[in-house]
Amino acid sequence: MPRAKRRQSYATDLTYTQWALIAPMMPEAKPGGRPRKAPARELVNAILYFLRAGCAWRLLPHDLPPWQTVYYYLRRWQREGVWDRVHQTLVMADRERSGREASPTAAILDSQSVKTADQKGGSKGYDAGKKIKGRKRHILTDTDGRLLTVEVHGADIQDRDGAKGVLKRSRARFPFVERAYADGGYTGRLVQWAKDKTHIVLELVKRSAEQTGFVVIRRRWVVERTFAWILKNRRFVRDYEQLTAVAETLFTIAATATLIRRWP
Repeated sequence: MPRAKRRQSYATDLTYTQWALIAPMMPEAKPGGRPRKAPARELVNAILYFLRAGCAWRLLPHDLPPWQTVYYYLRRWQREGVWDRVHQTLVMADRERSGREASPTAAILDSQSVKTADQKGGSKGYDAGKKIKGRKRHILTDTDGRLLTVEVHGADIQDRDGAKGVLKRSRARFPFVERAYADGGYTGRLVQWAKDKTHIVLELVKRSAEQTGFVVIRRRWVVERTFAWILKNRRFVRDYEQLTAVAETLFTIAATATLIRRWP
């Protein structure tokens, strides 16, 4: 494997301890092929810089690997399921570290509508409720706010319909989730659908009639905090990706980075 050139570190770089958490799960360079142009650690550092800075791919600093190389491995490891495996492993490890069972049994469901940039193609629409033209990020977290799964789709899709995809996805990665908490926007047939198709009991947590103005609502504040954690990465202020699959992968990597930072 090629040696990394010495450079000044960025605030987003992983420490040796943090890199050691995920290094065993990162693919080795395939034997017999063209040598890898950059070490895996530098590729991950470049992605983390890109997310936090919110810059265009072509504006990655010159002392990081070329943006074409970084994007190539981002997509390749996405297709190979590397990012999902790393994230799932760290979620379970962090839960055990905090004294919880490795696999969650309860979750929280919510969505976030964001504007899209002027990129061509890709799924997008108009959210009449939020008055936003763009996309929705549907996420499922555990009760401490760790991301379990994410799905990105057009903002014109109602929450009741958009939630189906993210609930289905959770079955493969976290099959022991039995109950999910959500707000009143998920009222209707989705409750029965979730029970029949995914065996998840959807419990709606609504604001009481006496509550006015800003109120911290039980359970629901946790998922809002997760969105706040992710939005520390400027890349997510808008959705700049042409492909929703790339948007989902970057969201997962940002959530993974949040878990990694909890280690010294």
